[in-house]
Amino acid sequence: MYGEYTENGGAAVISWIKHPLGQKPQLVTKMVNYDTDAVFFNKFKNSTRLSAKTAKGSFNLTVSNVEPSDSATYYCTFIHFFGEISFGNGSTLIVTGKYELYFLRNLTLLQQPESESVQPGDSVTLQCTVHSETCAGEHSVHWFRPGSGESHPGIIHTHGHSDECQRSSGTVSPTQSCVYNFPKRILSLSDAGTYYCAVATCGEILFGNGTKLDFKASR
Repeated sequence: MYGEYTENGGAAVISWIKHPLGQKPQLVTKMVNYDTDAVFFNKFKNSTRLSAKTAKGSFNLTVSNVEPSDSATYYCTFIHFFGEISFGNGSTLIVTGKYELYFLRNLTLLQQPESESVQPGDSVTLQCTVHSETCAGEHSVHWFRPGSGESHPGIIHTHGHSDECQRSSGTVSPTQSCVYNFPKRILSLSDAGTYYCAVATCGEILFGNGTKLDFKASR
């Protein structure tokens, strides 16, 4: 995994953080500026499978002989001398039971539209598009709307399969885009609110930004 940073002068701390899904982030290693050796922490201190290579402007972490317990999202962080902290986009490592290795990059979800004005009797189509690189396969997609006064959102629809998936061709890292449509009939004022999609794919759960359905003002 590769971490790059830009120096702005003064001392700075660069580190790698491991964040397993559903667990607390864990500090793996850090260094002060580019001219010092990397220091490993906690259970990573005596690991023979981890190594870090430093150079001016980069701090790379290598995991050898990967195991399922290595599955996590790894973040490179940069703490500026004046205290500000910056995070990289993260690299997700998934090791399956068969020790297959996937690196997920540019795993994104786009929910459309952001908002829609409706009236009773109208029909709207909510859409989620999942873009994934390298890890392709079935997605588990759920639509939900937080209820008024309820502590848990209610799932109102679940997709078994995508409406449309397309794979890129002629690229070094194959990508896949899948589109999920949820048609919604507006029956009454109680259908107003914000609807969200949640997609479980490649060991991660992504949430859309929501689609807000408002009723048009009556004249």
